[in-house]
Amino acid sequence: MIPRSLDAFKADGHIVIVGASLAGLRGAEALRDEGFGGRLTIIGDEPHEPYDRPPLSKQVLEGWVKADHTKLPRMREVDADWRLGVAATGLDRMKKLVRLGDRTEVPFDRLLITTGVRARPWPNPTEAGLKGVFTVRTCDDAARLQAALAARPRRVLIIGAGYIGSEMASVCRGLGLDVTVAERAAAPLAGALGNVVGVIASEMQHDAGVDLRTGVSVSALDGDSQGHVCRARLSDGTTVDVDLVLASLGSIRNVEWLDGARLAAGYWGLGCDAGCRAFDVHGVVTDDIFVAGDVARAPHVLFGYQFLSMEHWDNAVLGAAVAAHNMVSEELERRAHLLVPTNWSGQFGVNIKSVGVPSFGDEIVFTQGSVKERRFAAAYGRNGRTVGAVTFNHGKWLQHYETLIMQSAPFPPPVGFDVPADTQPVAADFPVRGMATAASDVVLTGHDPNERQAEFVRRSR
Repeated sequence: MIPRSLDAFKADGHIVIVGASLAGLRGAEALRDEGFGGRLTIIGDEPHEPYDRPPLSKQVLEGWVKADHTKLPRMREVDADWRLGVAATGLDRMKKLVRLGDRTEVPFDRLLITTGVRARPWPNPTEAGLKGVFTVRTCDDAARLQAALAARPRRVLIIGAGYIGSEMASVCRGLGLDVTVAERAAAPLAGALGNVVGVIASEMQHDAGVDLRTGVSVSALDGDSQGHVCRARLSDGTTVDVDLVLASLGSIRNVEWLDGARLAAGYWGLGCDAGCRAFDVHGVVTDDIFVAGDVARAPHVLFGYQFLSMEHWDNAVLGAAVAAHNMVSEELERRAHLLVPTNWSGQFGVNIKSVGVPSFGDEIVFTQGSVKERRFAAAYGRNGRTVGAVTFNHGKWLQHYETLIMQSAPFPPPVGFDVPADTQPVAADFPVRGMATAASDVVLTGHDPNERQAEFVRRSR
């Protein structure tokens, strides 16, 4: 069979996008901008059109915005066949078919996977089924949780003090609710920013009146005779009487539907190259399957070619644009998605912004501002190179640190303005590898080459 020319494919080919997400929508728009005039099908397991998720843990829970008012704006008409409310359940790469939960099949010429992640539920199904136990990921989750918070629970328990858990604690205190936070690590945000900054985050929570419990886990949740959560038992033997629990335990990549497709899909997502082309199980790049957004994990030259999994808004948007471009371009016209990650979080009156991959570093130095005033910048280093930075109420300097990271600037970085008294680097003190704690928003998903945890599967003939 003689393959069609690129012009013919752009005119009448069929591209399927699995994942009606931010990345899915922006990928569809980018395909049209790139001149793709063929058929476009967008598949999503939720009944809703793509919506914005960051407001769900902030403005929606605070009651400023209704959960069903977060629909993403359309940058342009995409002229797509929307298949919403039906999940993809399988992929046949040989026949180029996506199988759906309603037992139909959708053929494709090229496939873009943007299935994202879902909230990790409380691991005990019986306890997770108690009334008053929540996770937050979807707009429906946020609507239910907002209604429960508006009912004024006597005490809220938040399990996990990563970005989302800490933001939830801030929202609860802003609503005047009593809140307990349980975190296995030594401090909030330790997985993302290390314990040096985590100590500052701890002080913020204590000052706001949060009952912060670190170095402990929740062993069990108890329910009352009506099936409503009433008590949490902690690993240190203490108990907390609660009537609302939010499990903020990180994310699960939505890759189960790819079982049997022999793609490099697993715990940390679907592996791809820097051009968003998916890898198969042997590390061979596929020709017609691309991946973007939270579910993607790709090597990055600035971070030791480690595979990064990034749960970032800009990663979804920019990655989808690169994937769309490469899907309809000749080989020499393709480009790489080598984003320097940025993240922001508003909590307890402090605007926290980060750039690069702080957790790739092993040292930290406070470079500008005042830790005491919670107005500072700090840089992270590894092997004498600046690899990340974080600011507290000092975000105007973030672009400066982004430039240093992109230039592989030396660590400690040169500074010359608003310098604190102590500028000596110290160990960043991240939790030990493998510790079960609130996951970072950017995850290094490579493995120690001395560890072999995979099994080689020979290709069947």
